[in-house]
Amino acid sequence: MPARVVDASVMAAWCFREPRAQEALRLIGDAELYAPLLLAYELASIARRKAVAYPEKLRVLGDALRTALLLPIHWMDVDHVSVLGLAMTTNLTTYDASYLYVARVLGVPLVTFDERLARAAGEAAG
Repeated sequence: MPARVVDASVMAAWCFREPRAQEALRLIGDAELYAPLLLAYELASIARRKAVAYPEKLRVLGDALRTALLLPIHWMDVDHVSVLGLAMTTNLTTYDASYLYVARVLGVPLVTFDERLARAAGEAAG
């Protein structure tokens, strides 16, 4: 089973049934998933944003969030000083740099729909 770091863009697409949900499932479906603890907060924030826009879907969104958080994800802590340095050298937010940090520490691919983060991950791998 391949290992992958998954970011919020891919997980949100899958768990909230966004237009790229099937693509997200292909990226994570057969993988052993890793993510910084930040992912849980980002998914909760995305669920809140969607619930504000569509209050009638609050229960469905809560169920989707719960399902995502019950997946067998290996939750990783990060070295925040290292993340800051990585954010500065890649011109990423510290949030995005947290995913890149985990991928680099583990030496595994990062799956994301964020183009800037994907480019940074590609450059880090190369």
